[in-house]
Amino acid sequence: MRIHVVDAFTDRPFAGNPAGVCLLPAGQWPEEAWMQRVAAEMNHAETAFALPLPGGAEADWAIRWFTPRVEAELCGHATLATAHVLRTERGLLGTVRFSSRLHGVLVAHTGEEGGGITLDFPAAPATAVPVPDGLSEALGTKPEAALHAGTLGDLLAVLPDEAAVHAVTPDGEALAGLTRREGLRGVVVTAPAAGPGSGSGFGSGYDFVSRFFAPARGIPEDPVTGSAHTVLAPYWSARLGRDALTGLQASERTGLVRTALDGDRVHLTGDAVTVLDGTLHV
Repeated sequence: MRIHVVDAFTDRPFAGNPAGVCLLPAGQWPEEAWMQRVAAEMNHAETAFALPLPGGAEADWAIRWFTPRVEAELCGHATLATAHVLRTERGLLGTVRFSSRLHGVLVAHTGEEGGGITLDFPAAPATAVPVPDGLSEALGTKPEAALHAGTLGDLLAVLPDEAAVHAVTPDGEALAGLTRREGLRGVVVTAPAAGPGSGSGFGSGYDFVSRFFAPARGIPEDPVTGSAHTVLAPYWSARLGRDALTGLQASERTGLVRTALDGDRVHLTGDAVTVLDGTLHV
């Protein structure tokens, strides 16, 4: 069967977040152990497996995501990458509905090739919590505030400025232990954009910055995390007073996520580029 590598939330290759995408034949899911082994072989933050559903189902495709170590509950960039492959390989335009195991139907809106793809995901409102013991030491910086993202399972650590986000050098082992202890998927560090002259290479075209760390799940740092923007978007929209924003994920690869609130949903828009198209022989 075909397998693809797609750089998501970027309009150029070797940037954004690479995801494996495997379009399965109709029928039953393969064994979980097989999908986990494929994801480990791909060794990207996530590999998406999409299974076509019969007509009359609530969605067009079922979707699951695996990190190199575990199955993920939700993944934005690999869903965007899957919609991109369906557009480029199957000619599917317009609305594509994905059935997820824990978050219901996730919708992707695709236009002509070369245009952005918009994901419709549930918003993850955050609740203020005390800064967990050991977080400052694990991150190497002291957060101004901490918020828990509910069912998403992420901890949002708010830093004073963009420079502090760029400067974070986490202790991976300590952070992995903290996230296991607190029952977290990962930790998001974030701050408002510094504006022109920040040195990011993106000028003033974004409103907030973030980075995402999930070492206990085999992801020391995720290049661009679509699902994390389901909590970043409502948080920064409330702080900045605007429903439509752009976030820069300040990893080494970098990527931009355009966000818009729609009630209890978040629209995440980004571009994607296929960098590898191959055949899986097992």
